[in-house]
Amino acid sequence: MTAYSTLIQVFGRIGVLSFGGPAAQIALMHRELVEERPWLTEQQFLRSLSFCMLLPGPEAMQLATYAGWRLRGIPGGLIAGGLFVLPGAVVIALLALLYAQYGARPETEALLLGVKACVVVIVAQALVRLSQKALKGIADYLVATLSFLAIFLLGLPFPLIIALAALWGACRAAAPVETPPEPATRKTRPATIALWAALWLMPLPVLWLTGQNLLFDLALFFAKLAVVTFGGAYAVLAYMAQEVVETRAWLDATQMVDALGLAETTPGPLILVTQFVGQLTGHAQGGPWLALAAGGLTLWMTFVPCFLWIFAGAPYIENLLARPRLQSALAAITAAVVGVILNLSLWFALHVVFAMLTPVALGPVTLDLPRPDTLRWEVLPLTALATVLLVWAKRGVPVTLALSAALGWALVNV
Repeated sequence: MTAYSTLIQVFGRIGVLSFGGPAAQIALMHRELVEERPWLTEQQFLRSLSFCMLLPGPEAMQLATYAGWRLRGIPGGLIAGGLFVLPGAVVIALLALLYAQYGARPETEALLLGVKACVVVIVAQALVRLSQKALKGIADYLVATLSFLAIFLLGLPFPLIIALAALWGACRAAAPVETPPEPATRKTRPATIALWAALWLMPLPVLWLTGQNLLFDLALFFAKLAVVTFGGAYAVLAYMAQEVVETRAWLDATQMVDALGLAETTPGPLILVTQFVGQLTGHAQGGPWLALAAGGLTLWMTFVPCFLWIFAGAPYIENLLARPRLQSALAAITAAVVGVILNLSLWFALHVVFAMLTPVALGPVTLDLPRPDTLRWEVLPLTALATVLLVWAKRGVPVTLALSAALGWALVNV
């Protein structure tokens, strides 16, 4: 049996080195868990990855949690998942405090301009990779297109788009397999599910009874976000930008763009951007202490359900993966997520490349379109540099972000 000290050492190293988004993080875990030590076989790793991709939330963090659970049960899952998130969460907390204090200074804006130009390329890369995996036929392309139009033109909420895609996928599923899957050899105790569900939702009644309105609203929003976050962090960001900027006005568009840019610079799951958003919201309404409370609460509401999904569903991987209706529904959700991420890519790029967007009525639809006279010319060479480094030179995200930030500062200040 694997010692706890070994688990802490291995998953602590994974947490510190997990830059570059889900693809890089999964590759790092494959090397650590399959190639360098016999903790998972190749087939176990692939099946567990498929299972984690069925779940809402960050698949890389949930894969780490599942690996820890296989090795040492629930304590092992807590160690592995917690260490995957903790280093990035500490960095995000510090960055959010610094941003709230110094984010409006010209030097900071110049550095962030290079970071954001790099993130435009990172998001575009993620879109291309997901499209290649998810869109396998005319029906998938149609779902992705309708998803994009629904959120871009009509402003439909992300959960509704996901629900419609899932319904479509389930209805067009192939006939069920003739041989039912074997029953799970390990069972999930109902008490385990009840405990983790209670832990996750416990802050809601406490905050409501104590009259903490802002914290209650944050907790409720991020609890809902944790349930609908199929398709990875970029899909979450599209929904979060829609809600946080346009509906709730907790942040403005520039702050939301900066949040994504800074989240890309840290280790751990990209969904830690939720912590940044919660912390900035708290700082705006109550200063540093409320900011830290809001950031910690956001972390709780975002990541505790990840443990719930893994501990509840891990014994039933083979059973779940054998259900064609579920598989078809999730394939349709993934296709819809492509359209949602295309909307995020466009929204993010426009806010980086242009200083101002103006609402324009096009029949029954109002769109935010860029003003050509507010073009930030300096973004163009920064984006070109990031494209060369990431796409052609195959440099890592940390190196590319650092070089882009340095060049952004130089273009603005020299």
